[in-house]
Amino acid sequence: MPPGVRELTVLGEFRPFALIAEALDGKPLDDPADKYDYFLFDPQTVREDPDSGPDASTSGQCDHELFIRGNKIIWSTGSRVHKRFTLSSTVIMACWGRFSQKSEALLCVLQIESLAIYSISGQVVEIPLPRTITSIWPLPCGLLLQQAAEGDFSTSVPSTSSSLSFGASEISRLRKETGQSPQNHYFLSGFDNMVKGNTALSSSHVILKNPMEEPQLIYIEERGKVNIMKDFDERTIWTSDQVPLMASYNKGKMQHSLWVAEIHSSNLEEKASSSSDIIPACVLPKKFLFRRIWQGKVAHTAASKVFLATDDDTAPIICFLLQGQKKLLSVRLQTIEINNEILFDVKPDMSWSIPAVSAAPVTVTRPGVKLGLLPHTDIVVLAPENAILLYSGKQCLCRYLLPSSLGESQLPHNLKLSENVAFGSDVKIIGLADSIEGRINVIVNNGKIFRCALRRSPSSSLVNDCITAMAEGLCSSSYNHFLVLLWGDSDSSYLSKFDSSVDSEWDSFCSIMMRMCGRFKGSLAEHSASASSSSWEFLINSQFHRNYCKTNSFASIFSSGSLDIQELGHQQSSMEAKLSGESSFYSELLTKSLESLHAVYECLKLNNLRKWDLELLSGLLCSIANSLGERSYIDHYVRDFPALVEKVGTGPDSLSWKTPPSLFRWLEISLQRGYNSADISDLPSLVCNDESSVVSWARKIVSFYSLLSGAEHVGKKLSSGVSCNIAAGSYSTGEEHTVLAMVGENFGLQQLDNLPSGISLPLRHALDKCRESPPTDWPAAAYFLLGREDLAFSCLAHNGELETWNNANLLSMSTPYMLHLHPVTIPSTVSDPIGPDSATFEDADSIDGSMTDGMEHIFTATTQLRYGRDLRLNEVRRLLCSARPVAIQTSVNPNASDQDLQQAQLWQLAQRTTALPFGRGAFTLATIFTLLTEAFTVPKLVLAGRLPAQQNATVNLDPNIRNILELKSWPEFHNAVAAGLRLAPLQGKMSRTWIIYNKPKEPNAIHAGLLLALGLHGYLRVLLITDIYKYLDQQHESTTVGLMLGLAASYRGSMHPAMSKVFYLHIPARLPSTFPELELPTLLQSAALLSLGLLYEGSSHLEIMQMLSGEIGRGSAGDNVHEREAYAVSSGFSLGLVALGRGLEMLGSLDSLLDRLFYYIGGKEAHNERSYSSALSNDEHNRGVGQMMDVAAVNVHVTAPGAIVALALMYLKTESETISSRLSIPHTSYDLQHVRPDFMMLRVIARNLIMWSRVYPSKEWVQSQIPEIVKNGVKSLGDDNEDLEETDIDTAVKAYVNVVTGACISIGLRFAGTRDGQAEELLYEHAVYFLNEIKTVCSTSGSTFPKGISHYIDRGTLEICLHLTVLSLSVVMAGSGHLRTLRLLRFLRGRHSADGPPNYGTQMTISLAIGFLFLGGGMRTFSTSNSAIAALLIALYPRLPTGPNDNRCHLQAFRHLYVLAAEARWIQTVDVDTGLPVFAPLEVTVKETEHYSETSYCEVTPCILPERATLKSIRVCGPRYWPQVINLVPEESPWWSPGSRHGPFNSGILYIKRKVGACSYIDDPIGCQSLLSRAMHKVFGLKNSRAYNANRGDGYVSLDQLVSTFSSDPSLIAFSQLCCDPSWNSRSDDDFHEFCLQVLFECMSKDRPALLQVYISLYTAIGSIGDFIIGEAPVSAETLSVSSLKLALTYSEALLSGSLATPKGSIVQSVFVGSLRKRLEDLFLCSTSLRDDLAAYLKSGRWPSTERRAVILSLYLQWFGVPTPSVIGKVAERIKPVRKISRSSVALLRLLLPTTHVTAIKEIDELLCSF
Repeated sequence: MPPGVRELTVLGEFRPFALIAEALDGKPLDDPADKYDYFLFDPQTVREDPDSGPDASTSGQCDHELFIRGNKIIWSTGSRVHKRFTLSSTVIMACWGRFSQKSEALLCVLQIESLAIYSISGQVVEIPLPRTITSIWPLPCGLLLQQAAEGDFSTSVPSTSSSLSFGASEISRLRKETGQSPQNHYFLSGFDNMVKGNTALSSSHVILKNPMEEPQLIYIEERGKVNIMKDFDERTIWTSDQVPLMASYNKGKMQHSLWVAEIHSSNLEEKASSSSDIIPACVLPKKFLFRRIWQGKVAHTAASKVFLATDDDTAPIICFLLQGQKKLLSVRLQTIEINNEILFDVKPDMSWSIPAVSAAPVTVTRPGVKLGLLPHTDIVVLAPENAILLYSGKQCLCRYLLPSSLGESQLPHNLKLSENVAFGSDVKIIGLADSIEGRINVIVNNGKIFRCALRRSPSSSLVNDCITAMAEGLCSSSYNHFLVLLWGDSDSSYLSKFDSSVDSEWDSFCSIMMRMCGRFKGSLAEHSASASSSSWEFLINSQFHRNYCKTNSFASIFSSGSLDIQELGHQQSSMEAKLSGESSFYSELLTKSLESLHAVYECLKLNNLRKWDLELLSGLLCSIANSLGERSYIDHYVRDFPALVEKVGTGPDSLSWKTPPSLFRWLEISLQRGYNSADISDLPSLVCNDESSVVSWARKIVSFYSLLSGAEHVGKKLSSGVSCNIAAGSYSTGEEHTVLAMVGENFGLQQLDNLPSGISLPLRHALDKCRESPPTDWPAAAYFLLGREDLAFSCLAHNGELETWNNANLLSMSTPYMLHLHPVTIPSTVSDPIGPDSATFEDADSIDGSMTDGMEHIFTATTQLRYGRDLRLNEVRRLLCSARPVAIQTSVNPNASDQDLQQAQLWQLAQRTTALPFGRGAFTLATIFTLLTEAFTVPKLVLAGRLPAQQNATVNLDPNIRNILELKSWPEFHNAVAAGLRLAPLQGKMSRTWIIYNKPKEPNAIHAGLLLALGLHGYLRVLLITDIYKYLDQQHESTTVGLMLGLAASYRGSMHPAMSKVFYLHIPARLPSTFPELELPTLLQSAALLSLGLLYEGSSHLEIMQMLSGEIGRGSAGDNVHEREAYAVSSGFSLGLVALGRGLEMLGSLDSLLDRLFYYIGGKEAHNERSYSSALSNDEHNRGVGQMMDVAAVNVHVTAPGAIVALALMYLKTESETISSRLSIPHTSYDLQHVRPDFMMLRVIARNLIMWSRVYPSKEWVQSQIPEIVKNGVKSLGDDNEDLEETDIDTAVKAYVNVVTGACISIGLRFAGTRDGQAEELLYEHAVYFLNEIKTVCSTSGSTFPKGISHYIDRGTLEICLHLTVLSLSVVMAGSGHLRTLRLLRFLRGRHSADGPPNYGTQMTISLAIGFLFLGGGMRTFSTSNSAIAALLIALYPRLPTGPNDNRCHLQAFRHLYVLAAEARWIQTVDVDTGLPVFAPLEVTVKETEHYSETSYCEVTPCILPERATLKSIRVCGPRYWPQVINLVPEESPWWSPGSRHGPFNSGILYIKRKVGACSYIDDPIGCQSLLSRAMHKVFGLKNSRAYNANRGDGYVSLDQLVSTFSSDPSLIAFSQLCCDPSWNSRSDDDFHEFCLQVLFECMSKDRPALLQVYISLYTAIGSIGDFIIGEAPVSAETLSVSSLKLALTYSEALLSGSLATPKGSIVQSVFVGSLRKRLEDLFLCSTSLRDDLAAYLKSGRWPSTERRAVILSLYLQWFGVPTPSVIGKVAERIKPVRKISRSSVALLRLLLPTTHVTAIKEIDELLCSF
């Protein structure tokens, strides 16, 4: 058949849009000064996911253009410039490429000396080129670079550039694909290493597999040998970025070659022809190798164009355009898949050629279809006779002509038409270029270029589906014949026009199919007419006659005389064979077409949105089936569309009664009895085809039903025979397996709504069953599908994908009307400050509300949610504010003495003010998220006062009396630390630039404090070693302290060698003797020692430990003697940190070290004192430094504290009886006299830290810590016991208060952050006891504490014990905001001078205690891990300073180390629908411990969780929110850091979802759970809403308002508004209105809003059928709704039979489904003609003559599953013998017709008896 003729659709005259852009920039439009290059590319090339659909950035039909002129590149999209690039030198070549399948597109630009690579994300990698690179080529695995031979610098333009003549100018075009643009630059010199040696110099090709890696050499495989590719004559002319193929041309050999790229291991045999071929050691083990699969000497010049296309049998081909020979050579590729890898090869004689002057690949016949990795591509050819031909492989489909003239039209973007454009006979086409999909540039001989469009896929989705189905269902020869008919038919107008209508497309397709039917009928008629009617001629021409003639002489004679008859017989036989072959061909073609189109038909029946297409297709299929005589197919379509009866009539006698596949029948049987019982023949063959795309909708539904009924996943297919993609995740039931399959197939709620209601019910059942407690390892998309957005957001947060959750896969799982409800990121209301009205506070000290105090950000929606209307946060802010003058109470008329009094009072208040930053730092710990573009601000530290009695006049400290600058030096440091601690770790990696930016020109205490704060958060790791030494070079004391401690905290436990050098530099005693002597303050040395311990924490480094143990007994030379204790204590803490909790693991190696430590403690614990002291003296003498000695012994008053804390940390939680016993409390009066009481406190703390598990919060345990002699001494306080001296009583009392305080501190550390009730009660009682001993403030009736101890001990000691006990109480209740503890602290802070002068140390403990109680704004608490306890012990060291600058016994900077013990165990619940934090009850389960068994208790969020070591599970409980369980494994590990992907919580946020019908606890705190039920029943109790509106009173609430109160689902709200619409209320259908209200209540009360449309659909379907049967409605065109009803009934029966198991029963009320069944069967009884029509149908297959009666019969047949008349006839034949015995054969019919309802079987039995 000659190809058809089509007319090209000319879109307009083409010219690069960049020329217009340049003209707008001022460059002349027709300036020929310099040449330019350009190429067009598909927008799909630069998408992030090439396999996804169009996105917003590249959507539309515009082709993208890359324009190159000189050193500039313009990337435009239509008439819009997208990007501009300006490079440093002239651009030689540009192309787009991806370095892996999932990577973004990169624009690779080749310049003379460099290669620039631009990424879409904005980075630029510029690679210098030491060798000349002539061209670059993209491959799927990297960028191929072709090097020039040595000395060959003649050309740098690739040989494949097309030269097209446009008048006098030549434009060299680069034909490749494309990407985006840049900001940051990185310069690499990866070539430097690669080009070393002669090997690389001789390599002709290299490959760049990653922009940040070095290029690799290319190898070739020849005769089993692997050599470096070094033939510089082998010039690359084409590569593919989709498959690893390369084409080259060898000029010397004049041959083309085709190569396939492979990755080979280095163990292949290597052949080295010379010493230069030795492979260098830098080459990776995996080699990039080219294997030649084809070569041919087909031309003397290189092919001008090479491209990929598809042959007529869908095999990929490589096309070479040989312009010299005017032909297109096509080489067929053979693909083999082995181990999921595709191998390419070319077999001999697998090529063909067609005449061509120019050619290009286009996508016309099968757009969107992929064959493996490649799209289906056609070929458009410019033939030598100046004709444009469209080829599908080697099959020519049609010829295109230019139109005779063009008029003005709406042209896209940069396409314009000149006036009076006409194509005369003298216009010739000279070239084709720039093909993108179905568009191409046509170049004519007058120099103009026209953008033309070839007809692509049909606009009609139905036509497109039909053509695709035939392409997938027909064999290659049959489909090619169909294509010839399709494209060769000039009457197919829709193929000739670019904008043809949908109707014309369908009409054209139907005409082609009818023509095929006509040819089939014609061939049958011709074959029938050619058959001879003479019996004699039939006998003469028979094979029997021929055999008889060979054996019979008479017959042979007769036969020889009848040669003309025999010859005529042969001619007739050949004609009959031809006609018979044509008939069988068309018969097979139509049969396969019917099967393919029937598969589309069955697929469309499962889509509610394609009913119109379904009706059109049914008519066509009925005609095809009628032509083939397939009566069963006709019956199948007539049952769905009874109106077809008039079209087909009764039809001819059936040629075939083959039962057509029926998806509804398969789904029904699968649901009833399992997929194994369903007949596989009911599935169209295309559904079982893995590669079929047109029926993928049906394939998905079949796979879901298969899994639901128990199918297993075997390989890529299910055991039911269909393929299915299943998402990753565990499953234990068929429902869970089905949900994973829905996710894997991207089948979301939107797709579920498109299914018929009956079909969607089992799938909705699976979702409903899995909704409450799905497995925890499912992907987020699965949770979205279930409607569990809470679990989905938690999953996304766990995977670090919360910021990018709205990708295509997740969006497809949700219904479109729900998308706007999902918060995109963490709601701002969770962390943002709330309005100023809620954040302000009023107090007597406030005079300027606008002043920044560093705590203004603490008021957030979360804190408001936790504390509600409670003003405790305001009170804490007032207590810790140091940015405002404090009030001083004076008389109204002051005199001179009052001024002195004011200064004295102001000085006392200044002690308190300077201590406030300690608590404020804890209160605001990690509570703000600063921007790195903002400067760091520190609130002021105001020491002034104000006089309320004198109109708030300000009073400052007199500088003549006090040194204010000295007073504020260290407080300013602590104030800056507090300000820096506000920064939250969630901010991520701190920028080094930001730290340097905030560095002042002159060092100060503020920046020093910032360094310590940043270090405690771990941010100082970003500093370079040069930055560190620049800080140290400033020689600023506080800066050095803050820097060293910050670095130690950041590098904690890392043993970083550079950091250790920094710290050693500040310990002069350990510097080499040759090192110049340094005079460093003891303060710096102490900080350096502790920093060294933090750096080596837990390392058990023996050498460091020996050194530190020596430092405990050493003082720095030339040092302040009063600061020696701080040095010794720092050494002890450092030693304990190095061996933290590992004392028992180092038995043997620590013997001498332990002896030394107990020697430092003094007393009987030191063994061999004299010899050991002598050894120490010799050691110290050798180092030239004096030992702390009191004559012959060490000064235990200095060394004992350090040694005690060292032992406590070394043996922390080890339960070592040996060490604990050696730290015993004195038991005799003599020992009590010789041991300092405060050292007893340290010993008690150390003993209890070692015996960790024995610490118990009870009075009995505290009493057990007190020696008997002390108890006896305290008991005798009220007795007149003359045997005891007063000194003994004083000693006993001092020992008592210190031992009790040590026990309280031990309890505080043991139960830190636990909020233990017993510990809180015990510590509170002791604090009140100490307070009453100082001054009676409350009655303590029934107290067992000794009275009157204040007479035997100074008040200062009691104050210290009181405040240390209160501080321990705050450690236990850290982060809880405990109200009783806060009241106690407020009282202690507000005591007047009459109670004694406020001491700086005690004020510091109160400040810290308040901060601990509200640690991190109440969102953090303390851990009890070894590391945390060590940090707390350092911060809580029970030696309090006397002033702001007192660092003699303990550095005040160490007090901030509590940060290292803090954990963010805070959790808050966020409603996923509103994005707001809400209250929710949690059931917290903790594991069994030595004190209690496994326990579960309830918390209300927001709250603080237990430690990770004890936390076992968390469950969202209560009736208002969907349950959610998080199971954990208790382990001794720190809490998950914020943002950690391994943690179960997203930085403390737990997403929950409220059930429909429940209010939040904020809106309904009382918990009126029956409110919805009572309110809805109030509505439903009336007849209808009109009566409701008439009876409403003042308390009326509309239905839509009521629904919106209990649900945020838009579908429910919209439906309730519809129910309230006045236009609906005016209707007379009250029953339907009442049903809608009842359904609304049903869906809300059971939280199943998706079932609303199911109920309404089923109800209206049965209503329409009823109206039709009783004659009140017009005739329905289709009866598909009854199939949906039947499947809904099958679902309900499957639940009752146990085929679908669920504890909740049916998601649709079974009574409702049963009522539908009863209603329909009653309607059938109303039809008087149904029985007669059924009898006629079963007897002869005849349908009723009227359409109404045909519809009723169709409904009956489908509802009861009555088979076709052919099946009934066969059954009747089989039961004939039975009827002779018994007249009733219902039982036998039931066995023979298992899918037919028993009601219909009875009717069939009666009708068969009457036949």
